[in-house]
Amino acid sequence: MSNFFGLLQNENMKIYRRSSAKVMIIILLGLILAAGLIIKYSVDQPKNDPNWKQTLTQENKNLEKQMASVKGNKQAVDYYKKSIAINEYRIDHNLKPHRGESIWDFVQDAAANMVMVISIFTIIVVSTSIASEFDTGTIKLLLIRPIYRTEILLSKYISALLFTVVCLIALFLASWLIGGILFGFSGAGDAYLGYADGAVYQSSWMLEVWKGYLLNCVSLFMMVTFAGLIAAAFRNGGLAIGLSIFTMMASSIVIQLLQKFDWVKYVLFANTDLTQYTTGTPLREEMTLGFSLTVLAVYYAIFVLVGWAFYTRRDIKA
Repeated sequence: MSNFFGLLQNENMKIYRRSSAKVMIIILLGLILAAGLIIKYSVDQPKNDPNWKQTLTQENKNLEKQMASVKGNKQAVDYYKKSIAINEYRIDHNLKPHRGESIWDFVQDAAANMVMVISIFTIIVVSTSIASEFDTGTIKLLLIRPIYRTEILLSKYISALLFTVVCLIALFLASWLIGGILFGFSGAGDAYLGYADGAVYQSSWMLEVWKGYLLNCVSLFMMVTFAGLIAAAFRNGGLAIGLSIFTMMASSIVIQLLQKFDWVKYVLFANTDLTQYTTGTPLREEMTLGFSLTVLAVYYAIFVLVGWAFYTRRDIKA
């Protein structure tokens, strides 16, 4: 076990000693700052509304008219019901809405958009880490020690996932600080209003943001595992990076094209977006959270077993 923790420490040191890891973190922080400045100076922020209850009441009347015009569209009707219910809850509980961009709005928007960037960075890290040992020949130096190839592969995989955690923490802290500086910290104590089973509930914004991180990271988790499989099978970091990023980018388009077919529910990318269950809009009506988790578990087991087999069974050329 001490050998494994030594490997894990060594892999983490190699990741953060590389200039590429530092550049990735800087790019992530730069994108967050740029997004904040664009929103701050290109979008007009509405003024404070002293008659906000009357405004919400009128808004609900308009929403009810719009809901009546789209009766056949369940997704649209559910959206209008949610908006109306939250507005009524605010009026009844005297919870004034924050007009314009707030600190938590910015944090939530950053979470939705930057997780894909973190996915790309982690794919690069895991692909380079696995394939570079064969490219440089350092795998032979590792194997002369009393350690198994499985331990080497697992240490690289876990180190890449730990890099993801570091990026997520940096994303949260940076977006919260930048959002507060640009849009004010006055909304930091606001409650999050959610809607489930026809009722409005209050929750913590921090809890909801990290819940969003976890749901959005399901796709990241699967793609990082897929990238590790490609790197282990072909021992080519560039191929693993390119194929994984292309697959991730093209997945949403492919799923939309195949949505009409019943068997699409068994495709990996039809199940990676678990937010479809929190919003009540699954890709197909018969799909459930349990079904998607089962499909993901099957794909994950295949990726891990095939990647492990290639990494541990193939001969190493002298």
